[in-house]
Amino acid sequence: MARGGNGGGRHLVTRLWVIMATSFVDMVGFLIVLPLLPFYALRFGASPFIATALVGVFALAQLATAPLWGRLSDRFGRRPVILGGIVASAASFTLFALADSVVVLLVSRLVQGAAGGTIGVIQAYVTDRAGDDEGAKALGWVTAATSAGVMLGPALGSLAFKLGESAPGFVAAALCALNFAFAWRWLPEPEREDDGHPAEGEPGAPQRVAIWRSVAAVLLHPASPVASLIWIYAIAMMAFMAMNGVLALYLKEVFGVTEETIGWFYVFVGAVSLVMRAAALGPIVDRLGVVRTMRLGTLCLALGLAAVPLPRSIWSLGLAVMLIPIGTALLFPAVTSLVSRRAGRREAGQTLGVQQTFGGIARGVGPFWAGLLFQHLGIRSPFWVAAGLVGVVGLLALRIEPEERRQRRLAEPAAAEPVEPS
Repeated sequence: MARGGNGGGRHLVTRLWVIMATSFVDMVGFLIVLPLLPFYALRFGASPFIATALVGVFALAQLATAPLWGRLSDRFGRRPVILGGIVASAASFTLFALADSVVVLLVSRLVQGAAGGTIGVIQAYVTDRAGDDEGAKALGWVTAATSAGVMLGPALGSLAFKLGESAPGFVAAALCALNFAFAWRWLPEPEREDDGHPAEGEPGAPQRVAIWRSVAAVLLHPASPVASLIWIYAIAMMAFMAMNGVLALYLKEVFGVTEETIGWFYVFVGAVSLVMRAAALGPIVDRLGVVRTMRLGTLCLALGLAAVPLPRSIWSLGLAVMLIPIGTALLFPAVTSLVSRRAGRREAGQTLGVQQTFGGIARGVGPFWAGLLFQHLGIRSPFWVAAGLVGVVGLLALRIEPEERRQRRLAEPAAAEPVEPS
């Protein structure tokens, strides 16, 4: 049974504090450079489309590596894969610091995307440590730590920029080195429950489904329980990343935001997300359940995306954009928890890796089409198209069966089965 209340939250934090700290520092480094990327690209002569494409190519490398990282973590453990991702991040930030052209920026983004492929491993680590019943709340706590990184990282990036164009990249690389030392010393390998079946490679072990077959199953059977959730995740992520791809360009065009001020906008968004994930997500899940929390998140995200182009002052924009971190804080942890739960513990790493494969496609495609719309159809058009896509996600979410109803349905055949006379 899930633990509720403050005691349950403290218990989760105690078990997950190391991965929370690791995720926090990793996200600080990531967000030091991300808001600055479009400005650097424009300085090197890139068009708005190329600037947004640099945001999207991160996903191409993530797409190529996420299922592999998930499979390796199922076989060899979560800890070594997470450590490898930190090393790759440090290399990518060093390249960013040394960049003198769009080509070098592109390489740095591809390396960083390879490091980002470990996100499914981190999510599997969390479910290993927390268990199925507390999965959504545990993911909420960990993403609360990443939200704190979202809040701090951009501010550090804007401040570091005052020291020189290379300073943000070097600061992010130094944080990765510190993060690696911390995780090497304190990050344990999680214990995974033995379900009574032979492990992979042992006699009698079931044949593992190939990664490409898992991906094909999502394409060929999109209405299946797990595939539906993966599509919800992917479409919502595409819309969210489309917004992220053009946001800095939009703020620069409409409100005159620069490298030295962009970070403070992200601080505000990160603060809202942090409060939602750390304080609100758990009680909302307890009250509504995971599926209804997911549905509420889609509604908030759609309204927020539609509202972004409407304000004419930076203060009214802040009020409108609040709905976006509220929506993502409810939607994405809930979907990931449901995918992990309905896939089964022994397949969680690979299934979450497949989810990240589709998420990687979405992250890559979103900024590309958003950049095209921004450049050719108007600077507000990407936000409204993204809002429409999240509306489609809302319709898909209505088809997902709530957990309590699903458990009753699964229990009914067993309860109705006649007992053989002795």
